Amino acid sequence: MNALEKHNSKISIRFFGDKEVRAVWDEENTKWWFSLLDIVGVLNDENDYNKNRNYWKYLKAKLKKENNQLGSVTTQLKLTAADGKKYNSDALDSDGVMELARQFPNNKAMKFVDWFTYSDNSIDGQSKKKAYTLFESNLIDEIQVGTRKGLQQIHAYLFGGLYNFAGKIRDRNISKGGFQFAVARFLDVTLQQIEEMPENTFDEIADKYVEMNIAHPFMEGNGRSTRIWLDLMLKKHLKRCVDWSKIGKKDYLNAMIRSAVNGSEIKKLLHNALTDEIDSREMFMKGIDYSYYYEENE
Repeated sequence: MNALEKHNSKISIRFFGDKEVRAVWDEENTKWWFSLLDIVGVLNDENDYNKNRNYWKYLKAKLKKENNQLGSVTTQLKLTAADGKKYNSDALDSDGVMELARQFPNNKAMKFVDWFTYSDNSIDGQSKKKAYTLFESNLIDEIQVGTRKGLQQIHAYLFGGLYNFAGKIRDRNISKGGFQFAVARFLDVTLQQIEEMPENTFDEIADKYVEMNIAHPFMEGNGRSTRIWLDLMLKKHLKRCVDWSKIGKKDYLNAMIRSAVNGSEIKKLLHNALTDEIDSREMFMKGIDYSYYYEENE
């Protein structure tokens, strides 16, 4: 095992659209290394591993003829593949990623660079940046756990300056996919009842989470806010949080839809994804990546 591999225990999976970009933290040099083939797949909009590998071989040879040093600044790291096994993979640091993106003169590359440098100016992009900083902010320790006010604090932080209703309980009825969420004129009473629900066991916390999802207290941004709200309850009472990377997007969305009638499916997904890494910055960041990924349109 080389020196870098000894320090690469922190793993992150970030999403560009619906494509994974795996990354490994280098403790010794305090920087991330990103899977080169994942990025090639993103920039070519290609899911086939062999096609991405062949394209990189072609591009690497082309760059070598042009005396471009990109191919020589890669490093080999063990990254977990879809089959759960780790394989040696080419990886680039941030500077290398930016240089690689320059070799793809298309709109996809421009969007990728915006995403990679956190310069995405869309509402979701700006909100996601806010969510990333929440872990380091003092606010996360001041948020009321399991209360209506606590959820409003989270929503206000994520969407402040982006929506004029950030942190404000909606006063209009909303629906999604034919399902109508809690009626607006009864929402105050509904939220008070949810706040008073117990949160001592996993089942109680999961039930409370499901009820808050059915209430849907904000015009937008409910899922992203309530997932953080859920994790804070789990951390406080059970010393656990959810490793959201273990819950697939379709599985999560389908289970949440069905939870209005039967919450057993979402409870099983959440329970199987629990971890005790409650103080891990990486776990929090990975959770944010998945949380926003769940909300992206297909």
